[in-house]
Amino acid sequence: MTMARLAAVMVAVGVFAACSDSTGSGGNSTNITVGNNFFSPTPNTVPVGQVTFTWATPSNGHNVIWLTGPAPLPANAATKTSGTHQATLQAGTYTYHCSLHSGMDGTITAQ
Repeated sequence: MTMARLAAVMVAVGVFAACSDSTGSGGNSTNITVGNNFFSPTPNTVPVGQVTFTWATPSNGHNVIWLTGPAPLPANAATKTSGTHQATLQAGTYTYHCSLHSGMDGTITAQ
């Protein structure tokens, strides 16, 4: 492989990683970062109770829209560029996304 081709492959891998919807293999944090096109950590395992979504600054506009989980689902977050949103979770697995950005998804299991 030529150096130019190797450099092109490395750039492509970096661009793909930067566009990923999560920043790791998961976590155990009740604090979730809402960044530009990602939630972190996700997947996430937390104790039953409150989780806090915090918008990283500067941030494009994002929201938290709950898709699945035990009923009733927590309240959705309005589109924001900064600030926080808190949700109280019962035991179960929840999925959520940003309705403005395709592929910006998250999962939380509350135990």
